[in-house]
Amino acid sequence: MDKVTLQVFANHARAAAENMAYTLYRTAHSTFVKETEDFTVQILEPGGTVAAVPMDFGATWYPGIDYSAAIGMIGDYEPGDIGFTNDPYSGYLATHVPDLHMWKPIFEDGEILAWACGHIHNTDMGGAVPASLSRSLTEVHQEGIRFPPMKMVRRGEVNEEALRVMLLNVRKPEQNLGDLKAFTGALNTGERKLRAMVRKFGVDGFRAGLAGVLDYAEHQAREVLRSIPDGEYSFSDYCDEDGPDGNPVRLALRLVIKGDEAVLDFTGTDPQLTSALNVPTGSHPRHTLLLVGVFYVLYTLNPQILLNAGLTRPFTCIVPEGTALNPRFPAAVGMRSLTCARLRSLIFGTFGLAIPERMPAAPAGSSSIMNVMTTDNRTQRSVLAAINPIVGGGGGMPTRDGTNGSGADSAYLKNTPVEITETEVPIRILRYGLMPDTGGAGRWRGGLATALDFTVFAPNSRVTARNRDRCRFRPWGILGGKAGAPSDFVLNPGTAREKVLGNIDLVTMDPGDVLHIHSPGGGGRGDPLAREPARVLLDVKRGYVSAAAAQRDYGVVLRDGAVDEAGTEALRAALRAACPANGAHFDFGPEREAHERVWTAEGYAAMTEIMTALPTHWRFFVKTRLFAMLKDPAADSAAAVRHAFGRLREDYPGLAA
Repeated sequence: MDKVTLQVFANHARAAAENMAYTLYRTAHSTFVKETEDFTVQILEPGGTVAAVPMDFGATWYPGIDYSAAIGMIGDYEPGDIGFTNDPYSGYLATHVPDLHMWKPIFEDGEILAWACGHIHNTDMGGAVPASLSRSLTEVHQEGIRFPPMKMVRRGEVNEEALRVMLLNVRKPEQNLGDLKAFTGALNTGERKLRAMVRKFGVDGFRAGLAGVLDYAEHQAREVLRSIPDGEYSFSDYCDEDGPDGNPVRLALRLVIKGDEAVLDFTGTDPQLTSALNVPTGSHPRHTLLLVGVFYVLYTLNPQILLNAGLTRPFTCIVPEGTALNPRFPAAVGMRSLTCARLRSLIFGTFGLAIPERMPAAPAGSSSIMNVMTTDNRTQRSVLAAINPIVGGGGGMPTRDGTNGSGADSAYLKNTPVEITETEVPIRILRYGLMPDTGGAGRWRGGLATALDFTVFAPNSRVTARNRDRCRFRPWGILGGKAGAPSDFVLNPGTAREKVLGNIDLVTMDPGDVLHIHSPGGGGRGDPLAREPARVLLDVKRGYVSAAAAQRDYGVVLRDGAVDEAGTEALRAALRAACPANGAHFDFGPEREAHERVWTAEGYAAMTEIMTALPTHWRFFVKTRLFAMLKDPAADSAAAVRHAFGRLREDYPGLAA
């Protein structure tokens, strides 16, 4: 297919996907789908890999998702069939239980030419907590009812048995049913649009177009890789803790770029967890959750790139089994989106070593999804709804400030207007806006955090704040920029009943209680003392930066609403003399620096060596004990880890065996 025709085909395929997405968006029942837009739709080639996605609706993580294993678990398909699953361990397609994936074959003369598919995030799929997700859960059985790949629709007839089982086990069946009907309508829209494409391009032309867009995306990805210097680049980042009152979760990456290919080796990542932060990837060498950050980098470096599974072909991922990024059943995986946010920061940081002149600082890396289950005093009916994602700021960019309240890695999640939230959920929102002084200082400032305060009217109102993180390990700054401010979660702030919740993600509220949450700010990029005083003054006037922070972080002195030029010049000279540039590539913030004085790269390498030799069921236990034993810096951290492990072997005979 010639290039012009291929581009026309790609436009038609994207338009088909956009039409599917619009159908779902306009007819969905739950706030989380119709407002937040946590859903996807895709066009698949016959083998089950993505050939086209929408650009204007839904989540943007999934252009590399592989449906082939789940499709193959059903067997024979007939016209009118729709397959579905939400089991994270069946084909590693659904990556946590609330995500319901469905796929519909498009037949022509008895042959499958393509598939219309996608997923919706159900507000609730049953399980131990409202909305089904909490980092405190320890196994997938607690996260809701699971369905292996099977047919939801057979020859146009709904599988009533499967549907009844689902609706019996969820807290708000009318929401699940409404979204399921909207989703089915979207797949039917996809079938109509794809059949129109077959009529336009012919069967052979349609097949050639699907293959061509995948090949072209691969070509574009390889062109980007060729523009990056060959080499090995290593980086690590952390989730705050592996459970309530737990220890940090380290994600490690060694990126090897050679010509137009790249290997992402995640060896050194912590062992799988007994909390829900695990990411189920099933050892797939190109699993889409491992490559989301790569998709973002590729699209940033070439905004004309086609988003489909062809982008994954130049990349190979190495992910040891039994780690947080490749857990074994039945590990809990509900909070995989939290860990995926850190994965994106991990990949951004690694590419920030390879091409620092083209990469931003870290985005917030935490987008808490707020779910409220309460009772309407007027009707005495329970209400369960997602009220908003609390997204943090973007990292400072090579030529401009980070985006406020819309971090680069979660910008696809839309906010719900206050009026809609208060109409559908009996709560009152007291504050919803940007949080001053949260963006990391830099020549280009990090984006500001988002803050939300609300109160409830009924007793025993339960709130889950999915993806709570970055209370401890801040979004890093780059090239002289400073780390962004951490997040916070507080019940009844400023009162005698104040309780700092940290990364707790499940809280019970009574009438009159007020809950405050704010996300992290983005990291800064470049020397803050190089930021033009006029920009700092504008930030102060807009309320983004306080006058005190302008003086402390940027060396800008303000008097009577204007820049004191002489005072600023003198203060900046004094600050440069007192704190000369140390040449550090990243600023991680004092919390990570303190942690890594104890747990150095050598110490982590020693622990990785130990974990690799242990059975999976021992690893988290041993990690927890090692962290409890090693609290202070050591002259030889690797030796300290090995010595501590030797003591554990003496204390636990089963470990010695």
